[in-house]
Amino acid sequence: MRRLAAVLTLTGLLSAGCATGPGIEARLAPLVGGTEAALVEALGVPTRTHEAGGLRFLQYEERRQVLHQVDPYPYYGRPYRRFASLPLAGPVLLTRSCDITFTLRDARVEGFTLRGDDCR
Repeated sequence: MRRLAAVLTLTGLLSAGCATGPGIEARLAPLVGGTEAALVEALGVPTRTHEAGGLRFLQYEERRQVLHQVDPYPYYGRPYRRFASLPLAGPVLLTRSCDITFTLRDARVEGFTLRGDDCR
């Protein structure tokens, strides 16, 4: 049950940001300065961990697939041609991702970085 709550929390952090409310940086900022235990309690077990140069890195990943409909009437520098002789394109399946990597020093969260096209 606790694992499910952590997954839902992470999913909410990554996907709740649309155009309203605070961004992901503002939602993750309270975790900076906290302990590793508090981080894992809030977000669950990380996908990856790595240690180097006296630092510990915890990475969380989020992947989702989105079906995107391609415009069947592309614009070619002229007004739209409703009945173009070009074949219609079907939908495209895109994979969106966001990786959050937390940097820890002496078991305290020092900061985080975001990478991906779906960090909102």
